[in-house]
Parts: sequence; C-alpha cells; structure tokens
Amino acid sequence: MAEEKQVQIKPDVAGGTYSNLAVITHSNCEFVMDFVQMLPGMQKAQVASRVIMAPEHAKRLMLALQDNVGKYEQQFGRIDLTQQQQPKGGGTIAPFGMGKGEA
Repeated sequence: MAEEKQVQIKPDVAGGTYSNLAVITHSNCEFVMDFVQMLPGMQKAQVASRVIMAPEHAKRLMLALQDNVGKYEQQFGRIDLTQQQQPKGGGTIAPFGMGKGEA
C-alpha cells in the first residue's frame, strides 16, 4: 500500500498570489515560471512569484492543468479565448502577443 503524503500550507502562503500573466523560460535542466501582476496605473509589471522546476515536473504540471481545465469546462462551460475580455476603460486584461515566453 502506498504511503499517504500530507501537504501543509503556511498561513502567509494560503491566501495565494494574484497573477494575470505568466512568463515561462527554460534551459536544458529546468523551467522557470514567473507569475506577473499587470495592474492598471502601474508603470511596470511586477513578478509576484517565481517557480523553478525540473522538466519532468513541468510536464506533470502541464498534464495536471490540462486535466483540471477539462474538468472546469465540463462543470462551467467552455473557456473562450477567441474574444479578448475588455475591462472597464478598455484594453485587454493582459498584453498578449508580446512575443515568446507568455503562457
């Protein structure tokens, strides 16, 4: 029987970090994911969190995200990426099309 692992989360981490842009880069041995906050009125975007992982773990994350997005869409409907969401005041939520590296 497999050993059950428990995950603990510190209170200061439990609230999470808001991100509306991810910049992903890689080398031959790791993936670096910067989660960015692009907020109105701010001159520069701020990296809110950086996660570094091995390629094998990055692929496991990708598969887990695919699975969860599928489950989300079954419950709440298709996520439509063809229409850019327009927040009040115009403009897009995130600056898509800035070149490679965005997720």
